Amino acid sequence: MKILIINGPNLNLLGIREPDTYGKESFDQYLDILQKKFSSIQIDYFQSNIEGELINKIHEYGFGDFGIILNAGGYTHTSVALADAVSAVEVPVIEVHISNVFKRENYRHHSFLSPVCRGVICGFGLDSYRLAIEALLNL
Repeated sequence: MKILIINGPNLNLLGIREPDTYGKESFDQYLDILQKKFSSIQIDYFQSNIEGELINKIHEYGFGDFGIILNAGGYTHTSVALADAVSAVEVPVIEVHISNVFKRENYRHHSFLSPVCRGVICGFGLDSYRLAIEALLNL
């Protein structure tokens, strides 16, 4: 099995940005842990701050034997275009958030992605990604 993890805007700053909310570990450090834990799975990773690049990557991987884990960051709450991209592909997509968005600002309580994703995992820090991998493996 192959899994693509897609991180959206500002998630390239994990470990630096708001460590009380997002933790002190970079995503690259955590990705190494995931790849060791799930060594029998090919885990690809893509991050962009640009909405169109995220959409292109969903299209690129969305018709193969992949599962996609998507943390769209702030685009979660604003992007109909990303939701349309997820709706258009065949592979399962799991929406992930590091923080519990429901404990944060009201505008973060709405997701354009949740209705078109297979499931949502939030609030478990970087471990949300591990939980999403396990969920994909159990589909």
